[in-house]
Amino acid sequence: MIELIRNYLPWLLSAVTIYMTVLAGNKSRHAWLFGLGNQALWLAWIFTVGAWGLLPMNAALWIVYTRNHWKWTRT
Repeated sequence: MIELIRNYLPWLLSAVTIYMTVLAGNKSRHAWLFGLGNQALWLAWIFTVGAWGLLPMNAALWIVYTRNHWKWTRT
């Protein structure tokens, strides 16, 4: 299972990141929820492969995406 995560999850991470960026560019209010879901997948990958240097990026994006979602959905 670890090898599947290590080898194939980056492909899914890339696809979700691209899709989320397109959604944000189209001003979709759901873009940031996709981003938050993607950060959960990133966190799983980081822990699985031991890529500890990516933890600061992951933590920062959790905060940014949560903030953006909150700002885009409050009316």
